[in-house]
Amino acid sequence: MTAEAPVAPALSYGQLLPVTVHFDDLDALGLLHNARYPVMVERAWTALWSERGFGFTGDWEAAGDFCNAVKELRISYEAPVSRPGAYAVHLWLDRLGNTGLTYGFRFCSADGAVTYAHGTRVLVRLDAGTLRPTPWSDRFRTLGQELLRSQD
Repeated sequence: MTAEAPVAPALSYGQLLPVTVHFDDLDALGLLHNARYPVMVERAWTALWSERGFGFTGDWEAAGDFCNAVKELRISYEAPVSRPGAYAVHLWLDRLGNTGLTYGFRFCSADGAVTYAHGTRVLVRLDAGTLRPTPWSDRFRTLGQELLRSQD
């Protein structure tokens, strides 16, 4: 972990979503606890899809594309978050496959300029009855295309 967070380039892909770090998110040293970063990312992810009309109501059958499981989570911490307040999560899709996807994220300053942590997460869409992989809906795929980061 470095003392100074690297400055991120201007946002040219994905979406920046606001998140709030509360006092009780900090550990005994006054730093954002490492386990809270994925929680903040999950909340941002949920907000992003909720804005697009998707959501989970507690019913796996009705959940559709929200019936999914995490296959992998990777996160690197670049600089400590040492105070409560307004921050952001930058989200994008790196890959949108038939039954899985990989999204990238940055936990950053509210304006997206400073990166505190970054990583990727792999999700697999599941059939609610069998819990086996199943394809994403056409609607989800269409909206997901807007979040794909170009692989130039």
